[in-house]
Amino acid sequence: MLLCSTLYRTRMRTFATLALLASGASLFAQTEVTISTGPANAQQVWYSLQNGVQATADLAAWDLAFEINSFTSSILVNTAKGLSVYETPVAIADWATLTSPNEAAWTAIHNSELSWYEGALTHGNNLDQPNGFNLGWGQYSFITHTVAGTKVYVIVDGEGNYRKLRINSLAANTYNFTFANLDGSNEVTSTLSKTNFSGKNFGYFNFATNSTADLEPAANSWDLLFTKYTSIIPAPAPTAYSVAGVLQNKNVDAVQVDGVPVADAMWEGQVLDSAMNIIGYDWKTFNMTTFSFEYAEDRTYFVSDRNGSVWKLVFIGYGGTATGTMTFTQELMSATSVDEINARPLSVFPVPVTNGVLHITADSDVRNATVEVLDASGRTLRINTITDLSAGALATVDMSGIPAGMYLVRLQGLNTLRTARVVVE
Repeated sequence: MLLCSTLYRTRMRTFATLALLASGASLFAQTEVTISTGPANAQQVWYSLQNGVQATADLAAWDLAFEINSFTSSILVNTAKGLSVYETPVAIADWATLTSPNEAAWTAIHNSELSWYEGALTHGNNLDQPNGFNLGWGQYSFITHTVAGTKVYVIVDGEGNYRKLRINSLAANTYNFTFANLDGSNEVTSTLSKTNFSGKNFGYFNFATNSTADLEPAANSWDLLFTKYTSIIPAPAPTAYSVAGVLQNKNVDAVQVDGVPVADAMWEGQVLDSAMNIIGYDWKTFNMTTFSFEYAEDRTYFVSDRNGSVWKLVFIGYGGTATGTMTFTQELMSATSVDEINARPLSVFPVPVTNGVLHITADSDVRNATVEVLDASGRTLRINTITDLSAGALATVDMSGIPAGMYLVRLQGLNTLRTARVVVE
């Protein structure tokens, strides 16, 4: 279970240096990509660095997002569509007494910019404590193994309409919640079942239609979300402001490298961070003199995707609210996961491969292992099984028909992981 709210903090994941990549140069082609979030950034786009766009949805299609696959049970409020959300001092038992606006007595709350695990309604949680089971909107019970709601919230839409909200419970994998106009009229109780969104990060709900919405793709299929979201701009005073940018999926880490020409930026030795806004919105700035967007010439992002492959991203264009386009170059730096980078080397010959035959050898006995040949995108081109390979003995890998280029050969079995890069000519 994910109990600690600091789980999104820097993982201190550091890339080791591969001898083959000591120069920092990429082995793979650079591609220019343009993602359109539409006029006024009205669309959200879920993107896989390896496989492209996975889903697109209207930003206005949801008001609440309920976390599906974590004990933190984070609940987001769609402030990017103009909603404001407040936590009131009213207890759930006194729900009916809340009938008029009183912002002075309420606390404005926001979704975290750093972590999907901390939506607006998790405000006040104590999950960073060893015995913390207050999720913000409710308290977990060891006796019933459910979460009982404890707070009443008020949500104000862009037209100034007030709606009160309480999360009644999370039981049997189902969120139960009630909302109504502030005067108590049009009260509705609805549910959202986690089982209907299996494999997703969030399930969504729309107040106007009183219905759930399945908007995002499977969590393991995307790396980046291109969207409008709310950021707290620190100066001159902390202010909530809608920005357009890029957020990382859970389990996607990144690092921003500044002060180095993008052609010279290296990923080896960099420390990656799991905060979801490492890319964020500030890769662009607006010049009030020229009335155009500008982009830092020495800013590079390195992203470790859901599979552990490392990508280099450089943002080069933004179409503004007229088109919502975001343009960047992406370059696969390594199709090898971080664990594989630290794996023991695999001895291979001949290098380069010219006759379609590659020989491999290991420095210890290998049992019940597989040998895979992967291309630059991580796609498996060959896979063979080795039942018994003694230390120093040779095994043959068929490379016939594989186009010229650079490939990864991976020997993997129980307590065995060895890799080598191979050139085919």
